Amino acid sequence: GGGGGGGGGGGGRGRSPSSAALRCSPSPGERPATQQKNTGQNLEEDQSQSQNEQKVESSSAEKLLAEEKAKLEEQLKDVTDKYKRALADAENVRQRSQKLVEEAKLYGIQSFCKDLLEVADILEKATESVPKEEIKDDNPHLKSLYEGLVMTEMQIQKVFKKHGLIRVDPVGAKFDPYEHEALFHAPVEGQEPGTIALVSKIGYKLHGRTLRPALVGVVKDA
Repeated sequence: GGGGGGGGGGGGRGRSPSSAALRCSPSPGERPATQQKNTGQNLEEDQSQSQNEQKVESSSAEKLLAEEKAKLEEQLKDVTDKYKRALADAENVRQRSQKLVEEAKLYGIQSFCKDLLEVADILEKATESVPKEEIKDDNPHLKSLYEGLVMTEMQIQKVFKKHGLIRVDPVGAKFDPYEHEALFHAPVEGQEPGTIALVSKIGYKLHGRTLRPALVGVVKDA
């Protein structure tokens, strides 16, 4: 009987290791605490690395956009400057063209006017050459001829004036090399040096521009 009990006791001791093994083995659904902790750290590191990568990518994209913006702004400035210069050049060309057209209208007849001035000079000399004492009623032919010449001279001066051609008789005026041509210089008593004492040939201006300078004698110091 004692042997059986001993056997029983032996049987009981024989099952103890299996029970301990079962107690020490983790269940399939459970992970060791250390493994769970490592997994959590890895997730945090992955998230942190992902965020850093996103920040780097975002910073690079912003830098590229800033560079592209600066380049476009520079191109826009260059195009704007060229556009403004083109507008200014076009306006200058327009103004020059308009001025040329206006001058062509005003001064396009100057060559024709110069030729007519010779006719006006002849008429003036013709009227001046007629002796005033001979212009009498008892000499009707000469009187009619003289009056006709005077009327023709007056009419041609009206036509000249209508087209901007003005007669210039500068006696007593200051000598101006742009308007007068000095034939000689001589002292003249009672007149200021540098003034015009004699006009040999009348001058003309076309719209304020000297077309033909007057031929004059200028007073000089005695």
